[in-house]
Amino acid sequence: MTTIHEGYRLETQTKTQSNNQGILGKDDFLKILITQLQNQDPSNPMDDREFIAQMAQFSTLEQMTNMNQAMQRFVSIQSSQNLVQHSELIGKKIQWQRQVPIDEYRTKTEDVESVVTSVRLEKDGQLRIQLDDGRWISNEQVVQVSKAETK
Repeated sequence: MTTIHEGYRLETQTKTQSNNQGILGKDDFLKILITQLQNQDPSNPMDDREFIAQMAQFSTLEQMTNMNQAMQRFVSIQSSQNLVQHSELIGKKIQWQRQVPIDEYRTKTEDVESVVTSVRLEKDGQLRIQLDDGRWISNEQVVQVSKAETK
């Protein structure tokens, strides 16, 4: 029998295998089921109920996988929509809050007014807002939005 050396595998195959260590997917489940059917004892075949239960588990696994993929697409779309929505802040005056230390143990919340110059979406999905002084803040710090004063 001819074997293929591990070094000749496609890079994507190697990455997929290393990323999914310890996680069984629907393809793995089917391989196990097929192997189980091929190697069953002909004098004592697999019970119908057991086979139906395994097929139901496979169906559930496939539905959960599809639902997970749909949720990932939804989150991705939602993040890009948030960026578009927050881009409407560019050129607007905002009031935002920051924590200012009073002493070693206490802080106070201070309201600051600035004009938004840019908005960006971080890799972790968080939105960051750039102010006219070059500072970046979280969108969660914004408490009020108004028209910027024209000079």
